[in-house]
Amino acid sequence: MSDASINTSVQPQEAGFGDYFALLKPRVMSLVVFTAMVGLLAAPVAVHPMVAFASILFIAVGGGASGALNMWWDADIDAVMKRTQSRPIPAGKVTRDEAFAIGITLSVFACVMLALAANIFAGALLAFTIFFYVVIYTMWLKRWTPQNIVIGGAAGAFPPMIGWAVATGGVSVESVLMFTLTFMWTPPHFWALCLFMKSDYKDAGVPMLHVTNGRRSTRNHILVYTVLLAIVAVGMAFTGVGGPIYLAVALILNGLFIAGAISIWCRNEDVSEADGYKREKSFFGLSLLYLFLHFGAILVEATLAPYGLGGW
Repeated sequence: MSDASINTSVQPQEAGFGDYFALLKPRVMSLVVFTAMVGLLAAPVAVHPMVAFASILFIAVGGGASGALNMWWDADIDAVMKRTQSRPIPAGKVTRDEAFAIGITLSVFACVMLALAANIFAGALLAFTIFFYVVIYTMWLKRWTPQNIVIGGAAGAFPPMIGWAVATGGVSVESVLMFTLTFMWTPPHFWALCLFMKSDYKDAGVPMLHVTNGRRSTRNHILVYTVLLAIVAVGMAFTGVGGPIYLAVALILNGLFIAGAISIWCRNEDVSEADGYKREKSFFGLSLLYLFLHFGAILVEATLAPYGLGGW
Protein backbone atom coordinates (compact mmCIF):
# COMPACT_ATOMS: atom_id res chain seq x y z
CA MET A 1 0.00 0.00 0.00
CA SER A 2 1.47 3.33 -1.02
CA ASP A 3 0.99 6.69 0.64
CA ALA A 4 -0.89 7.87 -2.42
CA SER A 5 -3.45 5.10 -1.99
CA ILE A 6 -4.34 6.28 1.48
CA ASN A 7 -5.86 9.61 0.55
CA THR A 8 -5.40 10.78 -3.00
CA SER A 9 -7.44 13.92 -2.42
CA VAL A 10 -4.91 15.33 0.07
CA GLN A 11 -1.98 17.30 -1.33
CA PRO A 12 1.38 16.84 0.43
CA GLN A 13 2.00 19.56 3.01
CA GLU A 14 5.03 20.54 5.00
CA ALA A 15 4.90 18.98 8.44
CA GLY A 16 5.51 21.00 11.58
CA PHE A 17 6.59 19.92 15.05
CA GLY A 18 2.95 19.57 16.08
CA ASP A 19 2.30 17.06 13.30
CA TYR A 20 5.16 14.82 14.37
CA PHE A 21 4.12 15.17 18.01
CA ALA A 22 0.57 14.16 17.07
CA LEU A 23 1.97 10.86 15.77
CA LEU A 24 2.78 9.99 19.36
CA LYS A 25 -0.90 10.20 20.41
CA PRO A 26 -0.29 12.68 23.26
CA ARG A 27 -3.72 12.19 24.86
CA VAL A 28 -3.14 8.46 25.15
CA MET A 29 0.42 9.15 26.28
CA SER A 30 -0.87 11.25 29.18
CA LEU A 31 -2.73 8.22 30.58
CA VAL A 32 0.37 6.05 30.08
CA VAL A 33 2.54 8.55 31.95
CA PHE A 34 0.09 8.99 34.82
CA THR A 35 -0.61 5.30 35.46
CA ALA A 36 3.09 4.42 35.16
CA MET A 37 3.96 7.18 37.63
CA VAL A 38 1.35 5.92 40.10
CA GLY A 39 2.67 2.38 39.75
CA LEU A 40 6.18 3.63 40.49
CA LEU A 41 5.22 5.79 43.47
CA ALA A 42 2.87 3.20 44.98
CA ALA A 43 5.60 0.55 45.00
CA PRO A 44 7.10 -0.30 48.41
CA VAL A 45 10.63 0.53 47.23
CA ALA A 46 11.89 4.13 47.07
CA VAL A 47 13.39 5.32 43.79
CA HIS A 48 15.84 8.20 43.39
CA PRO A 49 13.99 11.22 41.94
CA MET A 50 16.28 11.43 38.89
CA VAL A 51 15.87 7.72 38.16
CA ALA A 52 12.11 8.07 38.56
CA PHE A 53 11.95 11.11 36.25
CA ALA A 54 14.11 9.46 33.58
CA SER A 55 12.10 6.23 33.78
CA ILE A 56 8.75 7.96 33.36
CA LEU A 57 10.19 9.95 30.45
CA PHE A 58 11.36 6.78 28.68
CA ILE A 59 8.03 5.05 29.35
CA ALA A 60 6.29 8.07 27.79
CA VAL A 61 8.59 7.89 24.75
CA GLY A 62 7.82 4.18 24.42
CA GLY A 63 4.10 4.89 24.57
CA GLY A 64 4.49 7.56 21.90
CA ALA A 65 6.49 5.17 19.72
CA SER A 66 3.61 2.69 19.90
CA GLY A 67 1.24 5.43 18.75
CA ALA A 68 3.43 6.28 15.76
CA LEU A 69 3.64 2.63 14.70
CA ASN A 70 -0.11 2.26 15.15
CA MET A 71 -0.71 5.22 12.84
CA TRP A 72 1.79 3.81 10.33
CA TRP A 73 -0.09 0.52 10.09
CA ASP A 74 -3.62 1.94 10.36
CA ALA A 75 -3.13 4.77 7.85
CA ASP A 76 -5.61 3.19 5.42
CA ILE A 77 -8.48 2.94 7.89
CA ASP A 78 -7.62 6.28 9.51
CA ALA A 79 -8.32 7.88 6.12
CA VAL A 80 -11.82 6.36 6.13
CA MET A 81 -12.94 7.03 9.70
CA LYS A 82 -14.20 10.55 10.36
CA ARG A 83 -12.65 10.84 13.82
CA THR A 84 -9.17 9.95 12.50
CA GLN A 85 -9.08 11.65 9.09
CA SER A 86 -7.23 14.64 10.53
CA ARG A 87 -4.33 12.54 11.81
CA PRO A 88 -0.93 13.44 10.29
CA ILE A 89 -0.71 10.62 7.72
CA PRO A 90 -4.22 10.75 6.17
CA ALA A 91 -4.03 14.56 6.31
CA GLY A 92 -0.93 14.42 4.12
CA LYS A 93 1.38 15.99 6.68
CA VAL A 94 3.58 12.96 7.41
CA THR A 95 4.34 9.92 5.24
CA ARG A 96 3.95 6.33 6.38
CA ASP A 97 7.68 5.76 6.00
CA GLU A 98 8.42 8.70 8.29
CA ALA A 99 5.96 7.42 10.90
CA PHE A 100 7.54 3.96 10.76
CA ALA A 101 11.06 5.33 11.12
CA ILE A 102 10.06 7.52 14.06
CA GLY A 103 8.20 4.67 15.76
CA ILE A 104 11.01 2.14 15.43
CA THR A 105 13.72 4.61 16.47
CA LEU A 106 11.85 5.79 19.54
CA SER A 107 10.92 2.22 20.51
CA VAL A 108 14.53 1.05 20.57
CA PHE A 109 15.68 4.24 22.29
CA ALA A 110 13.00 4.05 25.01
CA CYS A 111 13.50 0.38 25.85
CA VAL A 112 17.30 0.52 25.94
CA MET A 113 17.36 3.71 27.98
CA LEU A 114 14.78 2.41 30.48
CA ALA A 115 16.81 -0.76 30.94
CA LEU A 116 19.92 1.35 31.61
CA ALA A 117 18.19 3.91 33.83
CA ALA A 118 16.14 1.48 35.91
CA ASN A 119 16.60 -2.25 35.32
CA ILE A 120 16.53 -4.80 32.52
CA PHE A 121 13.17 -6.24 33.56
CA ALA A 122 11.44 -2.84 33.25
CA GLY A 123 13.05 -2.26 29.84
CA ALA A 124 12.01 -5.72 28.65
CA LEU A 125 8.44 -5.20 29.90
CA LEU A 126 8.25 -1.91 27.98
CA ALA A 127 9.53 -3.69 24.85
CA PHE A 128 6.87 -6.39 25.26
CA THR A 129 4.18 -3.74 25.73
CA ILE A 130 5.14 -2.02 22.46
CA PHE A 131 5.22 -5.39 20.69
CA PHE A 132 1.82 -6.34 22.09
CA TYR A 133 0.19 -3.07 21.04
CA VAL A 134 1.71 -2.88 17.57
CA VAL A 135 1.85 -6.52 16.49
CA ILE A 136 -0.71 -8.43 18.57
CA TYR A 137 -3.39 -5.71 18.70
CA THR A 138 -2.85 -3.35 15.76
CA MET A 139 -1.63 -5.79 13.11
CA TRP A 140 -3.57 -8.87 14.15
CA LEU A 141 -6.51 -8.58 16.55
CA LYS A 142 -7.95 -5.22 15.51
CA ARG A 143 -8.99 -6.35 12.03
CA TRP A 144 -9.62 -9.99 12.87
CA THR A 145 -11.92 -10.38 15.89
CA PRO A 146 -14.65 -8.42 17.71
CA GLN A 147 -12.74 -9.26 20.88
CA ASN A 148 -9.95 -6.97 19.66
CA ILE A 149 -10.51 -4.40 22.40
CA VAL A 150 -10.88 -7.03 25.12
CA ILE A 151 -7.55 -8.74 24.43
CA GLY A 152 -5.79 -5.71 22.98
CA GLY A 153 -6.69 -3.69 26.05
CA ALA A 154 -3.80 -5.41 27.79
CA ALA A 155 -1.38 -3.14 25.92
CA GLY A 156 -2.75 -0.06 27.64
CA ALA A 157 -2.83 -1.83 30.99
CA PHE A 158 0.91 -2.53 31.27
CA PRO A 159 2.21 0.99 32.21
CA PRO A 160 1.49 0.74 35.97
CA MET A 161 3.21 -2.64 35.97
CA ILE A 162 6.21 -1.08 34.23
CA GLY A 163 6.29 1.73 36.79
CA TRP A 164 6.14 -0.82 39.61
CA ALA A 165 8.92 -2.83 37.93
CA VAL A 166 11.11 0.28 37.78
CA ALA A 167 11.00 0.42 41.57
CA THR A 168 11.00 -3.27 42.46
CA GLY A 169 12.53 -5.04 39.47
CA GLY A 170 9.55 -7.39 39.22
CA VAL A 171 5.78 -7.79 39.57
CA SER A 172 3.46 -8.38 42.52
CA VAL A 173 -0.20 -8.88 43.31
CA GLU A 174 -0.66 -5.10 43.55
CA SER A 175 0.86 -4.38 40.14
CA VAL A 176 -1.18 -7.16 38.56
CA LEU A 177 -4.35 -5.68 40.07
CA MET A 178 -3.50 -2.23 38.69
CA PHE A 179 -3.04 -3.92 35.32
CA THR A 180 -6.40 -5.68 35.71
CA LEU A 181 -8.17 -2.43 36.60
CA THR A 182 -7.08 -0.82 33.33
CA PHE A 183 -7.64 -4.04 31.37
CA MET A 184 -11.25 -4.38 32.54
CA TRP A 185 -11.96 -0.66 32.06
CA THR A 186 -10.94 -0.63 28.39
CA PRO A 187 -13.86 -2.60 26.81
CA PRO A 188 -16.80 -0.62 28.26
CA HIS A 189 -14.90 2.62 27.61
CA PHE A 190 -14.44 1.88 23.90
CA TRP A 191 -17.76 0.12 23.37
CA ALA A 192 -19.60 3.19 24.64
CA LEU A 193 -17.69 5.25 22.08
CA CYS A 194 -18.65 2.78 19.35
CA LEU A 195 -22.34 3.15 20.11
CA PHE A 196 -22.42 6.83 19.16
CA MET A 197 -19.70 6.77 16.48
CA LYS A 198 -22.31 5.20 14.19
CA SER A 199 -20.75 3.65 11.07
CA ASP A 200 -17.09 4.70 11.42
CA TYR A 201 -15.75 1.25 12.23
CA LYS A 202 -18.08 -0.51 9.79
CA ASP A 203 -17.00 1.78 6.95
CA ALA A 204 -13.36 1.03 7.78
CA GLY A 205 -13.95 -2.73 7.90
CA VAL A 206 -12.95 -3.04 11.56
CA PRO A 207 -14.91 -5.88 13.25
CA MET A 208 -15.84 -4.07 16.43
CA LEU A 209 -18.44 -5.79 18.60
CA HIS A 210 -21.33 -3.53 17.54
CA VAL A 211 -20.53 -4.24 13.87
CA THR A 212 -20.35 -8.04 14.16
CA ASN A 213 -22.74 -8.82 17.02
CA GLY A 214 -25.13 -5.88 16.93
CA ARG A 215 -25.71 -2.91 19.16
CA ARG A 216 -27.95 -4.77 21.65
CA SER A 217 -25.15 -7.25 22.26
CA THR A 218 -22.76 -4.35 22.78
CA ARG A 219 -25.03 -2.86 25.43
CA ASN A 220 -25.18 -6.25 27.17
CA HIS A 221 -21.40 -6.53 27.13
CA ILE A 222 -20.96 -3.02 28.53
CA LEU A 223 -23.11 -3.92 31.55
CA VAL A 224 -21.35 -7.24 32.21
CA TYR A 225 -17.86 -5.78 31.96
CA THR A 226 -18.80 -2.78 34.09
CA VAL A 227 -19.98 -5.06 36.90
CA LEU A 228 -16.80 -7.16 36.67
CA LEU A 229 -14.74 -3.97 36.63
CA ALA A 230 -16.46 -2.74 39.79
CA ILE A 231 -15.58 -5.96 41.62
CA VAL A 232 -11.90 -5.54 40.73
CA ALA A 233 -11.86 -1.82 41.50
CA VAL A 234 -13.50 -2.08 44.92
CA GLY A 235 -11.49 -5.19 45.81
CA MET A 236 -8.25 -3.26 45.26
CA ALA A 237 -9.15 -1.10 48.26
CA PHE A 238 -8.17 -3.97 50.55
CA THR A 239 -4.69 -4.51 49.08
CA GLY A 240 -1.37 -2.81 49.73
CA VAL A 241 -2.17 0.03 47.33
CA GLY A 242 -5.64 0.70 48.72
CA GLY A 243 -7.08 2.31 51.82
CA PRO A 244 -10.14 4.22 53.06
CA ILE A 245 -9.66 7.13 50.64
CA TYR A 246 -9.36 4.81 47.67
CA LEU A 247 -12.37 2.78 48.90
CA ALA A 248 -14.55 5.90 49.10
CA VAL A 249 -13.54 6.98 45.59
CA ALA A 250 -14.06 3.45 44.21
CA LEU A 251 -17.51 3.06 45.76
CA ILE A 252 -18.75 6.39 44.41
CA LEU A 253 -17.26 6.02 40.93
CA ASN A 254 -18.32 2.42 40.45
CA GLY A 255 -21.81 3.17 41.70
CA LEU A 256 -22.08 5.89 39.05
CA PHE A 257 -20.47 3.67 36.41
CA ILE A 258 -22.84 0.76 37.05
CA ALA A 259 -25.83 3.11 37.02
CA GLY A 260 -24.65 4.48 33.67
CA ALA A 261 -24.18 0.98 32.26
CA ILE A 262 -27.69 -0.03 33.39
CA SER A 263 -29.07 3.10 31.75
CA ILE A 264 -27.36 2.19 28.47
CA TRP A 265 -28.55 -1.41 28.76
CA CYS A 266 -32.18 -0.33 29.21
CA ARG A 267 -32.19 1.85 26.08
CA ASN A 268 -32.84 0.87 22.50
CA GLU A 269 -31.51 2.50 19.35
CA ASP A 270 -34.63 4.54 18.65
CA VAL A 271 -34.48 6.21 22.06
CA SER A 272 -30.73 6.76 21.81
CA GLU A 273 -30.93 8.30 18.36
CA ALA A 274 -33.78 10.57 19.45
CA ASP A 275 -31.63 12.29 22.11
CA GLY A 276 -28.35 12.09 20.20
CA TYR A 277 -26.94 9.24 22.33
CA LYS A 278 -26.90 11.53 25.35
CA ARG A 279 -26.51 8.79 27.97
CA GLU A 280 -23.93 6.86 25.96
CA LYS A 281 -21.85 10.02 25.61
CA SER A 282 -22.28 10.76 29.32
CA PHE A 283 -21.06 7.25 30.20
CA PHE A 284 -18.08 7.68 27.88
CA GLY A 285 -17.28 11.03 29.49
CA LEU A 286 -17.38 9.44 32.95
CA SER A 287 -15.12 6.65 31.73
CA LEU A 288 -12.47 9.24 30.85
CA LEU A 289 -12.41 10.38 34.48
CA TYR A 290 -12.83 6.90 35.94
CA LEU A 291 -9.28 5.66 35.49
CA PHE A 292 -7.60 8.96 36.37
CA LEU A 293 -9.58 9.22 39.62
CA HIS A 294 -8.92 5.62 40.65
CA PHE A 295 -5.20 5.93 40.07
CA GLY A 296 -5.30 9.38 41.64
CA ALA A 297 -6.74 7.80 44.79
CA ILE A 298 -3.95 5.20 44.76
CA LEU A 299 -1.45 8.05 44.50
CA VAL A 300 -3.02 9.86 47.44
CA GLU A 301 -2.84 6.70 49.56
CA ALA A 302 0.83 6.23 48.61
CA THR A 303 1.62 9.88 49.39
CA LEU A 304 0.01 9.73 52.83
CA ALA A 305 1.43 6.33 53.77
CA PRO A 306 4.82 7.62 55.05
CA TYR A 307 2.94 9.82 57.51
CA GLY A 308 0.82 6.97 58.78
CA LEU A 309 -2.28 8.43 57.17
CA GLY A 310 -2.70 6.20 54.09
CA GLY A 311 -3.68 2.56 53.85
CA TRP A 312 -5.37 0.50 56.51
